[in-house]
Amino acid sequence: MAAATPRAQRGIQSIEVGAKLLVALVHQGRPLALKDLAQEAGMTAAKAHPYLVSFGRAGLIAQDDATGRYFLGPLALQLGLISLQQAGPVQTATPYAAALAQRLGYTVALAVWGTRGATIVRVEESPTAVHVNMRHGTVFSLAHTASGRLFGAYLDADAVRAALEAERRRERGRRATQDAAAGTVLPRPVPEWKAFEPQLAEVRQRGLSRSEGEVVAGVGAMAAPIFDHAGAIVLGITVIGPSASMSTAWDGAPAKALKACAAEVSARLGWRGGAGDAGRRIEAT
Repeated sequence: MAAATPRAQRGIQSIEVGAKLLVALVHQGRPLALKDLAQEAGMTAAKAHPYLVSFGRAGLIAQDDATGRYFLGPLALQLGLISLQQAGPVQTATPYAAALAQRLGYTVALAVWGTRGATIVRVEESPTAVHVNMRHGTVFSLAHTASGRLFGAYLDADAVRAALEAERRRERGRRATQDAAAGTVLPRPVPEWKAFEPQLAEVRQRGLSRSEGEVVAGVGAMAAPIFDHAGAIVLGITVIGPSASMSTAWDGAPAKALKACAAEVSARLGWRGGAGDAGRRIEAT
């Protein structure tokens, strides 16, 4: 027996029509005169006006007494703030990361900036085996990973500089205790701030960070920033895969898909700009 086709839910057409005015105000991002607002919503001014009166009474829209222009009202502001509180970055980004992993066929990780640096909070595995430590709680190197440099590019410069110096101290300690003569392969030295700054500038310019064989030979990674409504980086989303099959070219398919995914999640969190527009830097937490 064939499965029953789900019936379309009944709605109220007048509410759906009026909502176009709210969408128009959100899209424009500025107060609008009645004529311009109606045109943006695809209706006449005479049709739009009664909706605006009702929305005004409900607090969804307000009108400037001096100019007569309409803008979003106090109830719309309260709804937006509550929505932002409920839409946790990791919760919001997780389904997008899972879809990206399936689409590209590579592992995708979400990271936050913690007390020790960029830290994995979510891993979406792919059908392609990647032999690299990707457990929840793993901390990325600031200097030697795509995720680390990504956060370094968008966080407060003083906090990043302090984190870099701390990593340099830890690296010097490891080198002092390791026996290089026994054949141990030591990582590249952590760069000084003067050499590290241009790398961060490139990340901001590209809106992406990349790594090739820095953590594990034959494994590449690309990372993109996810911003909140104020333009502060709240997550890094990283694609990791074998270098033999995954391109880390700035204009390659993984890069384009990753940037698009990060932009969509950022938009869900309220950010309306691009990676190059994010001006606010957050301190290390």
